[in-house]
Amino acid sequence: MNKASLTLAGWGRATCATTEAVRPERFTEAVAAFRAPAGERGICLHAGGRSYGDCALNDGGETLITTRLDRVLAFDETTGIIQVEPGVTFARLLSIFLPRGFLAPVTPGTGFATIGGAVANDVHGKNHEADGSFAQHVTEIDMLLPDGTQRTITPANTELFRATAAGLGLTGFMTRIAFRMKRVPGASVTVREQRVTDLDGFLDAMAEASGAPYSVGWIDATARGASLGRGILEVAEPLAGDFATPTAKASAVPVDLPGFALNPLSVAAFNALYWRRVPAQGRTRPVHMAKFLYPLDAIHGWNRIYGKRGFYQFQCVVPYETGPAALRDLLEVIGASRQASFLAVLKRMGAGRAGYLSFPMAGYTLALDFPNKPGIEELYTRLCDITLEAGGRVYLGKDALLSPHMFRLMYPEFAQFQRILDDIDPAQRLQSAMARRLQLRAPL
Repeated sequence: MNKASLTLAGWGRATCATTEAVRPERFTEAVAAFRAPAGERGICLHAGGRSYGDCALNDGGETLITTRLDRVLAFDETTGIIQVEPGVTFARLLSIFLPRGFLAPVTPGTGFATIGGAVANDVHGKNHEADGSFAQHVTEIDMLLPDGTQRTITPANTELFRATAAGLGLTGFMTRIAFRMKRVPGASVTVREQRVTDLDGFLDAMAEASGAPYSVGWIDATARGASLGRGILEVAEPLAGDFATPTAKASAVPVDLPGFALNPLSVAAFNALYWRRVPAQGRTRPVHMAKFLYPLDAIHGWNRIYGKRGFYQFQCVVPYETGPAALRDLLEVIGASRQASFLAVLKRMGAGRAGYLSFPMAGYTLALDFPNKPGIEELYTRLCDITLEAGGRVYLGKDALLSPHMFRLMYPEFAQFQRILDDIDPAQRLQSAMARRLQLRAPL
């Protein structure tokens, strides 16, 4: 199969890589491409391109793009077990199986993410506190190891499975993934929206809603003083009813916006209006599952809002014990920087995680975007310092700026992960820009 020189970018568009890429149409072609000799910088697996940073990029190396490996292989309606190729997206699963009363057990914030990427990052969703991370629902994986041999792994294969879940695609090429879908009573959820005036009120409201199937908060990261931490909390429960899919036209951002479009004044003004869109007494309404789970998917190319230079996303999790103080420190630093965007999310997380490098821990997770402007590296480092001091960590699926030193302090199970890589890939055939940046193969 012919290779082509492509420049690929993370979803944040602040990181990119020129690579020799192959995009196989058929399964046999993909296997042959993976087993073919690779150069000094090895081969990287690239799926839906929705990781924000550099975990699926391989500058100067080779890349296997799996998006066309998107077949649903089998589905057992009795058990809910589905078997898919790695390029199947969450949006496709929703369109096929929601009308039949089934939904992916855990989904990230975009339906354009693939199942292979979901395992490689052990993604979480708005139901993490209740249902854990995605790979906790995986029952079986067929994969080609770096030496080309085939292996079927299950959660019972503890070490290799825990290295593959959140393994950033470095343990092998997943060719078949089986996991358990969950039944739902209808195609919609009942969403209760509550306007919250400050951080203490937000944390109290989230604690009260901790037993809900889904919850997520939008937070105004530009607010300061008495309004620090104000936002909107959404709590949702499945709604019994029909499974009709509403017709909705998607909009698009056709061009890169100029750099001055997102400035402290415009972002603060938008946030103030957005906060007031929910009445002070709150409101309850039915929302289709797709709109609730994937609100930004209705705006194709929304990452172009940040202009040609792109953006970085910072997402951290801090334990419940130290979380309130850490969140206050984070928001104060972010507010003082005047660099926050209008997209900021605050959620509660449970302890559920499947891999050595899985992100979740019981605590609060805060995620927000920063335009790629001078000073962002220093701000990112300061936010990481606060996170680490609180005993937290940053999400590798969103990261592009973390240092090797910070990474090793945040992920204490890294030694077990690296030991597995050294065992199955001594030649370091599977590589990525993130693996080199974080020195994942360097001696401890």
